[in-house]
Amino acid sequence: MELYVETVIDVDMDVLWERTQDPVAHQSWDLRFTSISHLPRAEGEAQSFRYATRVLPLLWIAGTGVSAGERQRPDGARVSVLRFASDHPLSPLAEGSGYWRYVPGPTGIRFLTGYHYRPAWGRYGAVADRLIFRPLMGWATAWSFDRLRLWCERGTHPRVALARALGECALRLALVLAVLFASPVAPLALAAGTAALVALLPPLPGTPAARRCRRTPPARIRAPRLLATLEPS
Repeated sequence: MELYVETVIDVDMDVLWERTQDPVAHQSWDLRFTSISHLPRAEGEAQSFRYATRVLPLLWIAGTGVSAGERQRPDGARVSVLRFASDHPLSPLAEGSGYWRYVPGPTGIRFLTGYHYRPAWGRYGAVADRLIFRPLMGWATAWSFDRLRLWCERGTHPRVALARALGECALRLALVLAVLFASPVAPLALAAGTAALVALLPPLPGTPAARRCRRTPPARIRAPRLLATLEPS
């Protein structure tokens, strides 16, 4: 089952391309990766890369991948594709592939992704993926896309956007706790109602939010043909 995320970013195409293709810029806004680095390659070859995600202060899950892109297309759009794999025993993702599309439009660039992967850990991994990892990956991708949008449109650096998100979460939690400890009458029911209200409140305009992104494709979308040219990583 493919994961899909789409947003519209009002920014110059070259700026968006640079902030998504440059490894240092990419790792700064994408919540799914802590480190991305390109590996040496010969001219004309696809770009190999290494990625890692820090799960705990001293625990990193790493993998490798290969990517390619097309910057010059007749319709003005661009596309980037990749394949990736990890043999780390704690990685919930064994291997997968995906793409980014950059489609110019009247109100900005439709920036969208579709990707799928094979879970690790056999049958237990498949269950954990359906219940935990796949929803988490979809949310993290959408949240990261909105974080990128804020950087491109408002100039909000990804580090600042993350600080705002953490601060807003802390504020919401503090509100629920304040109601819980301040009400001597049916505190649990009141706190539950307050928590539901707080969860439904829209995030501030300068705070990244996954809910701002489309999570289902508007129509059936095929992966770019370029993806078929990549060898598995």
